[in-house]
Order: sequence, then structure tokens, then C-alpha cells
Amino acid sequence: MSFWREKVVLVTGGSSGLGRVIAETFAAAEARVAVAGLEPEAVDATARALVAAGREAIGIVADITRQDQVDSLFPQVVDRFGGLDVLVNNAGRSMRGKVLDTTPEQFRDLMELNFIAMVRCTRAAVPLLLPRQGHVVNIGSLAAKAASRWVGAYPATKHAVAAFSQQLRLELGPEGLHVLLVCPGPIFRQGERLYPLEGLEDVPPRARQPGAGVRVRPIPPQTLGRAILRACERRKAEIVVPWHARLLFAAAQIWPRFGDWLVLRMT
Repeated sequence: MSFWREKVVLVTGGSSGLGRVIAETFAAAEARVAVAGLEPEAVDATARALVAAGREAIGIVADITRQDQVDSLFPQVVDRFGGLDVLVNNAGRSMRGKVLDTTPEQFRDLMELNFIAMVRCTRAAVPLLLPRQGHVVNIGSLAAKAASRWVGAYPATKHAVAAFSQQLRLELGPEGLHVLLVCPGPIFRQGERLYPLEGLEDVPPRARQPGAGVRVRPIPPQTLGRAILRACERRKAEIVVPWHARLLFAAAQIWPRFGDWLVLRMT
């Protein structure tokens, strides 16, 4: 019997990209999946595809930057499935721009989606998760561990995700909550994707690519989805992909100037 059989999973930002793959991976492992997203057509299409594949799934349209919609999201999941075992905080976005050309308003807006929305959802989920010794999965980034150039407010928001994840582990881990921080490099996508610039136009063209020009191979989302399931089963604290990025992070902690040099060489 699958470890995930009949467990209930909610994936925010689950109607496209990595979030959809994570939802599909949990569903294939026999979990019951709720997909939350902002665009009704994409949410409906994802839920229909999961059901057509013989999975148990629902789609819920929700703007998780709004407290009232978060407040209504979780009761819908409980009404349909009777509880919650896993919250995957996947919703978020990147950006491109020089840090001093990124306005306070842009910092605020990205923080609202990438971090504050995660806090909203986690606060709503924990009372449901604790009785089941459930899981919170926070999708961070390599930028949660080391900042880079040309990505505006993005590293600041992802560093906040990493700190929040550790606080949850320290305070609620002894009560049975499992918290997993996922720190991947750029995710492989079909076709070319360029991020819009939100600062000056003299940001290098390569920085507009996924990963902002970091010299690592793009990660197949299916590979990362399976790694998340395994890490939850083993109740691991963290995934860093690729694993050798940990060497950079360790060096940056011990020798910050050497860490900066490595980041400059790798981006």
C-alpha cells in the first residue's frame, strides 16, 4: 500500500508549472489532492486532468494574498476530504532587476506573494495538520541560501521562507509537525521563457533566463516532485538541488568574500 494512499494534500499555485507536477506526483501516489490557483481555467483544467487519470482531486480558485480567501480555502478542503495531511506552499514568482532599482513597492508586492501568503496558509493549515502529524512543504530556492545578482527582491523573499521554515521546525517539530524546505535551482520548462525586467534595461540578457544565468543544469520537475515525496516520508528537514550547491553555501557562511566570489563565478 502506498504511504500516501488517501492522505489529503493541498498545493498552492498547483495549476501550472512545478505546482502542477507536485500535485500530479502526490495524486499518482494515491493521495487525494486539492489544487489552489488564481486562474479559474487553469485550476479547472488541472483538476479535470487529475480526475480523468483516475485520481481524487478538486480545484479551488483562491487568491492567497487575501486573508478572506485563505479563510475560505481550507474549509473547502476539509468539507471535501475530511482533513489535511500536507500543505505545499508552492505559489510564488521570481523577478529580474537590479536591487537598488527595485522599488520598496516592488519589494512589498513580491514579499506579499512569496512569503506573507505562505504565512497565511500555514497558520490556517497547522491546526489541521498537527493531529495527523502532517507536513508543511515550503518551496524556496537556491536564492533562499545565497543571494545572486539581477533578481531584485527575490532573494530577500526566499531568505524569509528559509527562516520561517526553521522557526516552524523548532517550535512545532516537537509537537509532531514535519516541515520541509525545498531549495531547487532553475526548473526545466518546455520552450524559452524570459522574465520581464522590473528595473533598468541594462540587466544582462542571460539574467533574464530561468535561474538568472546560474550555471547549473535545469532540474526536471518530475524528479523534484518525487524527491519531495521521499523527503516527506523520511521527514527530512531540507532538500537542496543540486546537492553540491551546499558546498557554496557552507563556504559563504565561513568566508563571505569567498562565497561572493563563487556566486560571481557561477552566475
